Amino acid sequence: MKIALRSTPFAFVTENSTECDHQTAFVVTRLNEKYQEDAHKHGAVACVKPSAIATSFGIDRIRIIGITGTNGKTTTASAIYSMLLDLGYKAAMQGTRGFFMNDAQVEEKSLTTPTVLTTYRHIYQAVSAGCDFFVMEVSSHAIAQDRIEGLPFALKVLTNITQDHLDFHGTLEAYVAVKNSFFTDSGMKLVNKDEPKALINTKNAFTYGVENNATYKIVAYTLKEGIGGVINRLGEISTFQSPLHGFFNLYNMLSAIASVHLLTEKPMELITEAAENFAGVSGRMECVSTEPLVIVDFAHTPDGIIQVLEALKDKELRVVFGAGGDRDRSKRPLMGRAAERYAKKIYLTSDNPRSEDPQAIIDDILVGIENRSKVHVEPNRKKAIEAALLEQKSGEAVVVLGKGDERYQIIYDHHLPFDDRDVVRALLKDLS
Repeated sequence: MKIALRSTPFAFVTENSTECDHQTAFVVTRLNEKYQEDAHKHGAVACVKPSAIATSFGIDRIRIIGITGTNGKTTTASAIYSMLLDLGYKAAMQGTRGFFMNDAQVEEKSLTTPTVLTTYRHIYQAVSAGCDFFVMEVSSHAIAQDRIEGLPFALKVLTNITQDHLDFHGTLEAYVAVKNSFFTDSGMKLVNKDEPKALINTKNAFTYGVENNATYKIVAYTLKEGIGGVINRLGEISTFQSPLHGFFNLYNMLSAIASVHLLTEKPMELITEAAENFAGVSGRMECVSTEPLVIVDFAHTPDGIIQVLEALKDKELRVVFGAGGDRDRSKRPLMGRAAERYAKKIYLTSDNPRSEDPQAIIDDILVGIENRSKVHVEPNRKKAIEAALLEQKSGEAVVVLGKGDERYQIIYDHHLPFDDRDVVRALLKDLS
């Protein structure tokens, strides 16, 4: 992808060495630095680091908020974005759901954190649209690969750190170190005080929490008919209500409220009022049907599964899930153990198997399940969901985990149309 630039010695920049010519500079990143020679062969006018061209994209004219963590990035980022818009600011958001500006979707989903130039381009679009803030999800891959190089974050947020992506990072210790490395600078940061794995530079650090003393601490809460909390901020008391469900969303909403307060210094009562208008994220604890009750969620880690099922533990649960292929195998038994703890019955199936045998993935999950009598194995995801719906009794909930609002299933290198929510709706219509 070539991008035209003004006020630089060259007309275009690219991260693709084959696109270089006498007018185009090659932007060298950790991911493509081995192609510098190829860029020269194609006639690159120059080779530059992202930081050398950053101001040409206007990154110094907008406040950038980066959210990282194993779970909660998308909901937290979306809540911050929603509240900023409600408070009258212009804002953009980049992440798992795509790229949004001023309450309109500009681009469909891609990587949680795309390439450096893609992010720079999005920031340029946001600046051109008059945006005051740019909210972005920051993945551990992006931190490790310097895909956030040159970005001057106005605020960095940590949601939590649990196991994920060990196929890439190798060990949990390495994964934790990468997450914490995002917070070694002296810029403003907001960290979950209840996360024991958080090790950060405490300069300009603010905290939020439910269990431990923090800058923003929930001192009382309710989980009935949504969530609500009483926040103590250095002796100042404020309350909030949200239509979201689950204890984990207390953290997501608290971090979002605290972020907006730190960035805008608006009165807390205005911010908490804006928080009430945030209805949540598609595919996250999404109620696809109320009668019978069917919930779809993106949870794809052991901790994510625990958080979702814990929020629904007052009901008998039939849980449909699998695990992604060509990804961290070590988390699969832990996912099985987490589901067994809460589920009346488990329906093990395919997620995005990619190049792996779906049955082999299921076998890995089964290692963590002691009571196999409560397990139904069906590699075909549609048939697994159908089996759960057919066996569902009055008062029970069917919970379909792993893919959330994804609209495809990845089998080998094919992206086949598949949306859990659409499948559930179609099956319920047939069954009725």
